[in-house]
Amino acid sequence: MRVTQVTTYVLKQPTESPYLGKQDDGSLPRAEQGYFVRAPWRSLYSAHMETVLVHVSTDDGAEGWGEALAPVGPEVVAAIIDRMLGPWLVGRDPLAVRPLWDGMRDLMRERGHLVGHQADALAALDIALWDLAGKASGLPVARLLGGTYRTEIPAYVSGLPEPTDEGRARLAADWAARGATTVKLALGKGINADLATYDAVAAAAPGLRIAVDAHWVYSLPEALELGRELDRRRALFFEAPMAPEDVAGHRELASRLITPIAAGEAMRSRYEFRDWLDHRAIGLAQPDVARTGITEAMTIATLADARHVPVACHHSVGLGIALAAGLHVSAAVADCPFFEFQPTTLPFAQRILRTPITAGPAGFTLPQGPGLGLDIDQDLIDDLTQGG
Repeated sequence: MRVTQVTTYVLKQPTESPYLGKQDDGSLPRAEQGYFVRAPWRSLYSAHMETVLVHVSTDDGAEGWGEALAPVGPEVVAAIIDRMLGPWLVGRDPLAVRPLWDGMRDLMRERGHLVGHQADALAALDIALWDLAGKASGLPVARLLGGTYRTEIPAYVSGLPEPTDEGRARLAADWAARGATTVKLALGKGINADLATYDAVAAAAPGLRIAVDAHWVYSLPEALELGRELDRRRALFFEAPMAPEDVAGHRELASRLITPIAAGEAMRSRYEFRDWLDHRAIGLAQPDVARTGITEAMTIATLADARHVPVACHHSVGLGIALAAGLHVSAAVADCPFFEFQPTTLPFAQRILRTPITAGPAGFTLPQGPGLGLDIDQDLIDDLTQGG
């Protein structure tokens, strides 16, 4: 068996962005050329659903699908696959998944091989190769990874996209009524504002466990002040409190708080996670499989396990392929308490699947069947790629 073709699909579809809600003053964030920064967060977001899919096929008809988390600039990821990584894969044995991961990593050593769009491109191909290997063997990816600890993966509802605390509280109560047990608040709007939102949600839905995502906005003194208040409220975890470059700051923060510090969506390699874990800077590791790939995600999980740190895979605007890859990793990791449920993007994510993934605010069911267990709608992908 040999790889014969690697094909990329860039999808940029108008849809409701989870980040393009109203600001607290009721206004919409400024969008230029489809991209915008929503204060106080600093990252670039798209007003559309953007991603890149990859299809790997072989001389005997086997195939696999992968996806990179590319919410901005998916054309960049596709170009790396089309011009560099994909041609290198053609003619090689697709079942040698780990050696191929090492080979692709080595190709990019002078080009940011562990970070950014290069790593995202590698992740998409790695997912596709695992999907192909599972289909060729007749086994689900989670079985190939060593077996499943669970087939039902608990979830937390990510974000309450309402402009006021009253609206967020109502939405939290609604999710609780629909079976949600856990919610993560998208905050970072100032210590007092964050605590007011937390308290409003806690009062409206007293049975919910609540986590906080600060989107990297705080200084160490601010994060410590907010974190101590979260300790008093028994928050589930405190995600991305400070700039992701500040490992030492996160270590100090983690050492002074009870609430676990969570991070990982900005990291793509075992080496980044090793530094954070060795410094005891995090109490919850959050690799995004559409940025790390399956091979690297499992290595990261092993490093975390050796330090008794649970893994909760991050997931944001990926489609069904990225979602399934994260769920297979989550099923194969021993200490994996929950997975991120994105209600805004999930309907669009399911569109490319002929059989949707079973998902709800309380959790996901691991897709069954060989590989990632997905039935991809190729005709729809072709249509979406062409702007239909």
